[in-house]
Amino acid sequence: MTRRSLLPWLSVTDGARAVEFYETAFGARELYRLDDPGGGIVSRLEIDGGEFWLSGEGDVESDRAVSVDPTVRMIWTVADPDKAFARALAAGASEVFPVTEGHGWRVGRLVDPFGHHWEIGHPLE
Repeated sequence: MTRRSLLPWLSVTDGARAVEFYETAFGARELYRLDDPGGGIVSRLEIDGGEFWLSGEGDVESDRAVSVDPTVRMIWTVADPDKAFARALAAGASEVFPVTEGHGWRVGRLVDPFGHHWEIGHPLE
């Protein structure tokens, strides 16, 4: 029987650089990778058991086809959002709002170098 799942797919400029960023910023592990001779890639990544796909081109002309205003927001639930948030900032993400407590969560939001927003936090007990 086929395992059912629903996974986000992020479109990025410079897929190879995106994979490196997610590995450094979030401790992602690459599960699958298909390299295109033109420099593009398709990659399946895993972070703490959660998976997502990404694709991106390697040349400037192709990069223009990727939306500059992504509509996906990722939510990553972790035990220590302050530590995970700081790691992502050190890897090159930009803060949208700092890790704080509100609405039953300890959470902060950042934007990665490819324009995708990530909320990193956990529900409060």
